[in-house]
Amino acid sequence: MTDLQGFFVAARHDTGDAVSGHYYQMASPDPMRPQVWGYTDRISYAAGETLRLHAMSQAAEIALRIERDGLHPECVHEATFPGGFAETPADCSVTGCGWPERYTLTLPESWKSGVYRITLSAQGVASQHMFVLRAAQPTARIAMVLATGTWCAYNDWGGSNHYQGLTGPEGQTFAANVSIHRPWARGFVEWPSDAPRIPHSSPPNQRPSYPHMIYARSKGISKKYASSGWAAFERPFALWCEAQGIALDYLTQHDLHANPAALNAYPRALIVGHDEYWTWEMRDHLETWVDQGGQLCRFAGNFYWQTRLSADLATQTCYKTRAGAEDPTPDRSRMTDHWDHRDIHRPATLTMGLTGSAGVYAGWSRCAAHGAGGFTIYRPHHWALKGSGMGYGDVLGRDARIFAYEVDGIDYTMAHGLPYPSDQAALAGEAVIVGLAPATTLAHSADANDRDAFIGSEDAEELAMSLFGEVTEDTVARVTHGNGAMLDYRRGKGGIFNAGSCEWVAGLIARDASVEQVTRNVLIGDWG
Repeated sequence: MTDLQGFFVAARHDTGDAVSGHYYQMASPDPMRPQVWGYTDRISYAAGETLRLHAMSQAAEIALRIERDGLHPECVHEATFPGGFAETPADCSVTGCGWPERYTLTLPESWKSGVYRITLSAQGVASQHMFVLRAAQPTARIAMVLATGTWCAYNDWGGSNHYQGLTGPEGQTFAANVSIHRPWARGFVEWPSDAPRIPHSSPPNQRPSYPHMIYARSKGISKKYASSGWAAFERPFALWCEAQGIALDYLTQHDLHANPAALNAYPRALIVGHDEYWTWEMRDHLETWVDQGGQLCRFAGNFYWQTRLSADLATQTCYKTRAGAEDPTPDRSRMTDHWDHRDIHRPATLTMGLTGSAGVYAGWSRCAAHGAGGFTIYRPHHWALKGSGMGYGDVLGRDARIFAYEVDGIDYTMAHGLPYPSDQAALAGEAVIVGLAPATTLAHSADANDRDAFIGSEDAEELAMSLFGEVTEDTVARVTHGNGAMLDYRRGKGGIFNAGSCEWVAGLIARDASVEQVTRNVLIGDWG
């Protein structure tokens, strides 16, 4: 990985601990300090549109390099342009950095759809940004929809995201509004080669540890590098597709939000990794496409929060009830809470067949940490399992730990050894459960010695209140005895194959033959 600069900051309320502490990248206020930062005016573009790059540096000149990412990254543009120091507002995570526009580029028609890395260099330091180029006309049958809603939610450059922050009266709460007009935090564009993934099974009866956060603090990269961003999930999946000869075009959730016809030219779409945050409009446009015959290949987990986007797509809003904030919107169906909230009236399962409210955590903390690690197969003769070698009761992806981090499940019943969606599953069509494994929102503990302060019981209690309006032993049990599932869900003329786990891509990274075969079947096979 490129040796990047890092002005690493600990918030004044930082605990000093890698897990509970608050530390982040930020531009230095010192106009003499070597640094260079930049961001684009938008997340995605079409060929022929103009990219506007905003940047700051103490140097008089900044070098620019743009590469299309892939198995063999291709340099497509190099230039230099004037630099110069610019102040960075303390609330830049919320309102944007406001740096000067330093460089513009009309994106050539010859550039292929993809994710493009921007490297800015000046006087021995460098930083990275990225943008997405959509295809003017489809060049592939599959469009990868990048989970930019979740990228925005987790990006902590400047100190605030939807989880921790510098906002509120005392400057130590999360940001309900986050701006795209700031750099991507280190680790979102490119991973260090030795960086650990999130799943980790701490020994029983010991306090859970989080190697990825310990690594992040020691290396000066984002605490959320393994939770979201191009580098964490979509990039390794896209590299696997490229090596397999499976062509992809690229667009973003922001494009899906703004354009009802974003997917219309594609028979199949692909969502990978961690797509936790969606707007109402994104769901509308996806459902319409599926109902008209589209087929969604989803290898992702944690379909969970409703958000809103500003008209210019530059600001994402999510009030995150865990901090007790109140969303001021008068339309309670559009409030930024769990999709399954009792007042939103739009269960997540209607769109995806699965929901993050059915269990969510597995393979880390004290949340099913020593569980299956993969999906227990119940219907091995399903078309998606063809050629995989899996039989009834086998665990797909166990050694690679594809069932981990955050997962999506469904309310189900058992009959004659097979799971079926229950009457409470809230589906808009027929669904077949192919595989299952347990998950939970509650970190169990035997005593204070192994209690996990990071997850604990807060998530379970919050979800119980959201769904049922009260926190009782019964309501907490209803949200913590959960699962994640592989589901073949048909609605309208189309369908969704939903492998509901963030870490499916770990099976491709590990070259697990059975996981690879199922992935091929779903992406390019006959859906039966």
